[in-house]
Amino acid sequence: MDEALLRRLTPGVLTVLVRRGADFAAAEDAVQEALVEAVRVWPDDPPRDAKGWLVTVAWRKFLDQARADTARRRREDRVEEEPATGPAPATDDTLQLYFLCAHPSLTPSSAVALTLRAVGGLTTRQIAQAYLVPEATMAQRISRAKRTVAGVRFDQPGDVATVLRVLYLVFNEGYSGDVDLAAEAVRLTRQLAARVDHPEAAGLLALMLLHHSRRAARTAPDGSLVTLAEQNRGRWDTAMIAEGITILQAALARDRLGEYQAQAAIAALHADAPTVEETDWVQIVEWYDELARLTDSPVVRLNRAVAVGEADGPRAGLAALAEVDASLPRHAAVAAYLHERDGDLATAARLYAEAAHRAADLAERDHLTRQAARLNAHRPR
Repeated sequence: MDEALLRRLTPGVLTVLVRRGADFAAAEDAVQEALVEAVRVWPDDPPRDAKGWLVTVAWRKFLDQARADTARRRREDRVEEEPATGPAPATDDTLQLYFLCAHPSLTPSSAVALTLRAVGGLTTRQIAQAYLVPEATMAQRISRAKRTVAGVRFDQPGDVATVLRVLYLVFNEGYSGDVDLAAEAVRLTRQLAARVDHPEAAGLLALMLLHHSRRAARTAPDGSLVTLAEQNRGRWDTAMIAEGITILQAALARDRLGEYQAQAAIAALHADAPTVEETDWVQIVEWYDELARLTDSPVVRLNRAVAVGEADGPRAGLAALAEVDASLPRHAAVAAYLHERDGDLATAARLYAEAAHRAADLAERDHLTRQAARLNAHRPR
């Protein structure tokens, strides 16, 4: 059974049902039943037109459910006028699914889950495993999301910026369980960028590719984090870097700068440097200035302080950090790093320990704890 094929076909099958008049929730349920039927039947009797087979079976599942619900009798009379068999249409309305799943009435977590289910073709179990929550909890989240968008007209215009934000959230979830959410985000964003004429879609794809290219070097064999400065750059995916830079350059040439393009430009400068010592920190600071202008984000100002510390020295970095809210996550970790660079090991050790205490991620907590222990071991008694 080709699970990748089923996942690729799922969005198109779902959009056919919605175009025929099925509401999103009922259509999605019917498609899931058709996928289960495909897993059972296809190994022994593969269809010649896989999408057409799925559309036909899903449509029959939907009609069966409609007939069982007398309250939907009027809708059934209307939708039965549509053809239920024949070749699947060649048009691809996947873009509309992106907009529907990123509807502003949904919470970010619900939008992400619904996107992974409807557009990504993942099962509820796979999504639950990726988020490390019980399957029943994820099922409830997805059900609530489907009910929320059930009455939304499928032909309403969508907001590309909202869709991009949802995909960005998917990418940042990274990897857990048997589903690589970072790779899934790259796949979905590549799909979206091919469908919309929007430089920020290209910018987000470039950003994902450039970050994802470093994945193999981010952890040691024991699972511990490896900082950017300490990574073995020979393990970076140079083909992915080249693709990301090419996509970024084409987006920047359109002179419609957005936050994802600016972030990708920073990532490209890191990727371009053969060694950490050759990193063009001055230009990185300039891109952070652009990014701060675009977003006014405290996280951007926090990361800018690190870049300033590299470009102009740790004390300049600490001065920039002083303008950032100290309650921000990772503030203590950045302060620790800059104090260590400035030679104040006692303060750095204390701040590393404080940052470790605040860290929500176990790998990050272990890394910061080791940094504190390393400095304390070298302090004079």
